[in-house]
Amino acid sequence: MASALGVEYLVAKITGAGAMGTLTSMLLGAVVGMMGAMALGDGSPWVKTRTAAFFPVALGTGMTLGVLVGSNADLMLGVFVLVMFLAVFVRRFGPPFFFYGFMGWMGYFFAAFLHATFATLPGLLLAVVVASAWLLLLFLTVLRTSTTKTLRRVVRAFDARGRSLVRACADLLANRDPEQQARLRRRLQRRQARLADTALMVEGWSAQPGAVPRGRSAASLRRQMVDAHHLLDQLATAADSLVRSGSGLTVLAAEVADRLARRDDRGAGEVAYRLADLAERAGGAAGGWWPARHFSAAALEVVAVFDAAPQPEEIGSDPVDDFEPAVGLAFGNLPGSPAAAGDVPARQSKWNPLARLDFITRQAVQSALAGGLAILIGKELSSARYYWAVLAAFFMFTGTATRTETFIKGFNRVLGTLVGLLASVGLAELTAGNTAAVLVTICGAMFFGFYLIQISYAYMIFFVTIMVGQLYSVLNEFSADLLLLRLEETAAGAVAGLIVAVVVIPLSTRDTVRSARNNLLMALGEILAAAAERLGHGKSPDPQPDFDALARALDHRRYQLALVARPLTRPVLGGTDSPRLRHRLSLYAALATHGRALAVAVRWPQGSCSAHPEGPVAACTALEAAVEELIATPVGQPATGMRGPLASADVALFAYTPAAPGDRAKDPVLRALSHLYLVLRDLTATGPVELRPAPALAAPGPRLYRKIRAGLPVVPAVPPVSPVPSVPPAVRQPHDG
Repeated sequence: MASALGVEYLVAKITGAGAMGTLTSMLLGAVVGMMGAMALGDGSPWVKTRTAAFFPVALGTGMTLGVLVGSNADLMLGVFVLVMFLAVFVRRFGPPFFFYGFMGWMGYFFAAFLHATFATLPGLLLAVVVASAWLLLLFLTVLRTSTTKTLRRVVRAFDARGRSLVRACADLLANRDPEQQARLRRRLQRRQARLADTALMVEGWSAQPGAVPRGRSAASLRRQMVDAHHLLDQLATAADSLVRSGSGLTVLAAEVADRLARRDDRGAGEVAYRLADLAERAGGAAGGWWPARHFSAAALEVVAVFDAAPQPEEIGSDPVDDFEPAVGLAFGNLPGSPAAAGDVPARQSKWNPLARLDFITRQAVQSALAGGLAILIGKELSSARYYWAVLAAFFMFTGTATRTETFIKGFNRVLGTLVGLLASVGLAELTAGNTAAVLVTICGAMFFGFYLIQISYAYMIFFVTIMVGQLYSVLNEFSADLLLLRLEETAAGAVAGLIVAVVVIPLSTRDTVRSARNNLLMALGEILAAAAERLGHGKSPDPQPDFDALARALDHRRYQLALVARPLTRPVLGGTDSPRLRHRLSLYAALATHGRALAVAVRWPQGSCSAHPEGPVAACTALEAAVEELIATPVGQPATGMRGPLASADVALFAYTPAAPGDRAKDPVLRALSHLYLVLRDLTATGPVELRPAPALAAPGPRLYRKIRAGLPVVPAVPPVSPVPSVPPAVRQPHDG
């Protein structure tokens, strides 16, 4: 954006544009720079060229329409509402049209704001063409996106977040204060969620041409990521269980985690062997022996995965095969909540014909109505500055899906404007009369605004308000009253958007959460069905189910559920910060974790499952039936239909006698199925959930836990100097918890 400002300034000087013409050209260059930077972020050179070629068309169409109706104020406002509808409606034609619609809307806005005429239109179009050409040149050369380098960075980010997760485990294991432990557990859960999001980013970028590891396939990278993700989750689970047990073995476990976090993998392996030896010798006589064995086994597997993981510099440029990613990227990032809410019906579908429209059309109608209402309210405050209200109302329906999300975005816009107003007054006095300082402040504000928007939309609006203050300072129109008017207009637009979101074809947040939850359960059901087929027929089914793809699809559904449920867990909405809701969301996250564990374990069934598959097959079928019953159960009603399938699963898991004592516990398939059974059983509760710490694994527990707590495969005790074996990912079976 900064370079576009400079180029537009030079072109304006060369063409002899006046002060106002120069400023207008620079503003248009900044708009094209902001929008085009997102539109041209990825894709082949031809795709970028084709996308950039229509930037002038979109902006020019909006400008021309604005000039045509600019002489009639009432007609101009009516067409403004129509343009807002079309700007959203065209998004159905693909990602580029998201930007085309927005640019067309901005072109109309500029023409109305500047009172453009046919005489000034060529100069405006020239500025747009120059900015588009310059931006395309940048993104074909110095700002060209390399899928190879991007995948390297994402793989490096996965490793960094994995180490951060292990650091959280170390902090939890080393702490003895119960209150601090509760806080550290929440931090551990947050880092698990971030690790899962990064794993999905690796999945999405693996499908890009030229991004897969050299000499391998995207599918093999997916398998390695699934293995690593699975093991890190199991390490975190074991660390939490070990802390709850109160065992003194947490000291050695904390050292293992600390060494892993500091990338001392060899040292971590040596200490993990010592921990396993102590736990083995103590046996059931010492509290926490079971989670200690689990933790040491998972740590050794994590060391092996880190040892075999491809280094970022090994990521090459082989072509992508027929790899189908479980999640597609939106402008280089994971898709937002609209992708999860597209199939959710509006609340007024029984009597309102508009509610039966598709999601994009409904949002287009909402945007137009909110914009029209914002115009009416905004013009009562100021006949010249009403467009601030229109901007607030329009942006409330960009990147949001539900009425709660819309409210939060409007609230953040008002909050950012309020705080930014205070900062603008001070900065305007510092930069007054210094054009260079103004430009630096504008570019810096937009940089930090776009950088921090991932944290909160309020940060973006805070810096946009600073930028607006600098622009009016250049125009010699700056005053505290003007910025106060901006705050009032922004609040008016937010109110208009909220009224429309609540009254006109509203999309309920809870309906969207339920739909996302059902999608997660259906993905889990697919894994259970594929596992039953795999266990029942061995390797005979053709084609073989891709359990890695099924696991990643389940992780994607977990991500969508967490995304759309986030507004319900924010106390800013008053009373929605429900411990029961958070608890149930954690149970659904546990379903994703144990479903991934089942997908990993069922690739190569071994032990009792391979010799006696009847019980596990019946358990998979019964759990799948329980999942279907949970999907069919209306909200707020007891899931009584799950009791029969869950009872059948309980019986099926122990319907045969293992060949040797401990075989049941050594089978990762049985462990994963047992955990899925327990989580699904907890989800049948409909009353208030008693949120108490889980009992230590060494204490007496439910019958199912007593059955499977016979012991993990013994980790051989070796001298600390022995090297940690590196197990090839193709034959490794990670331990489950």
